[in-house]
Amino acid sequence: MQFKDIIGQTHTANHLTQIADSGRISHAQLLVGNSSAGTLALALAYAQYINCSNPQHYTTSSPEALRADSCGCCPNCKKYQQLSHADLHLVFPTATTSTVKSNPTSDDFQQQFRQFVIDTHGTPTLDDWYTAMGIENKQGLIRERDADNIIKILSLKPYESTYKVVVVWMAEKMNLSMANKLLKTLEEPASKTLIILTAENTDRILPTILSRTQTIRVPDAHSSQKVYAGNIALSSETAEAFAPLFVTWMRQLFKLNMASLSAWVDNIAAYGREQQKQFLLFAQEGLRQCFLAHAAAIPLKMDFHDEKFNASFPAMITPRNIEKLDQAFNDALFAIERNAHPKITFMELSFAISRQLKKR
Repeated sequence: MQFKDIIGQTHTANHLTQIADSGRISHAQLLVGNSSAGTLALALAYAQYINCSNPQHYTTSSPEALRADSCGCCPNCKKYQQLSHADLHLVFPTATTSTVKSNPTSDDFQQQFRQFVIDTHGTPTLDDWYTAMGIENKQGLIRERDADNIIKILSLKPYESTYKVVVVWMAEKMNLSMANKLLKTLEEPASKTLIILTAENTDRILPTILSRTQTIRVPDAHSSQKVYAGNIALSSETAEAFAPLFVTWMRQLFKLNMASLSAWVDNIAAYGREQQKQFLLFAQEGLRQCFLAHAAAIPLKMDFHDEKFNASFPAMITPRNIEKLDQAFNDALFAIERNAHPKITFMELSFAISRQLKKR
């Protein structure tokens, strides 16, 4: 992966190449931003640049132009571009599948994940990865055995490049035992080793790990094509699919027709857990924007694709119910994260919302 192949991230790319050229390469770096913005692609391009035998520097005064990039031609670059370099190791969330029935690790899915990254041009989403693995209704984790593998890998000298690199994608998916083991590695790094973590939500990463990494914020490259819900950026297609689902739900909760509500819950329960979380964040943000539209006359940024709903529903969200509604969504997200039964979770949330809508 080269920086020139990453759309809309010239500023971040230039910052990374400046760090490398200065010789102040931190042994642990954290790229924070939505996966769709290219955090993984930037991590891979940075690792390739550091290990390139003939990095290219360009004469330019424009902030919109790259100042440097890997050559793309040397043996190290060619192997990095195929994600086949011996000194590059990828760690990512996994779960049990029909072929890996217990104790899954990143090593069990390396070939599949590397091809997946190539196919998605370094901008994979967690939901798409779960679908590729066939675990739509499970939660992927990065586990303690992954940490053991990292420790073993980094204890060895680089095989054919300057740095041995470990990229941890979606670092917020590390469980506690994994995070604690990784922390010890961050505290006592081996020479010529580099750990690059990427994450969308740093709230779920141990503060002690955050304090030992150099954090770089990655902006969204195509904000005009995204709808933002909490810490997740949704594609315009996903937002358009969620909008009628949200509108139907809110109307059912106002009337509280149990037959239609039960059918709606059955439908959302069939979604993958990541999709359920994205929908909850979309709906939660929708209610917040409705509150602002009603209380502060701030125009709705989210389009629910229903003129009557856009005009009338914001009046339902008031200072009397917004805090309770927000907490109800947080509780539901917490439950889905911990593999609670989705039908029970969404039905309980539905009743909580219905009660609050009547308190407007």
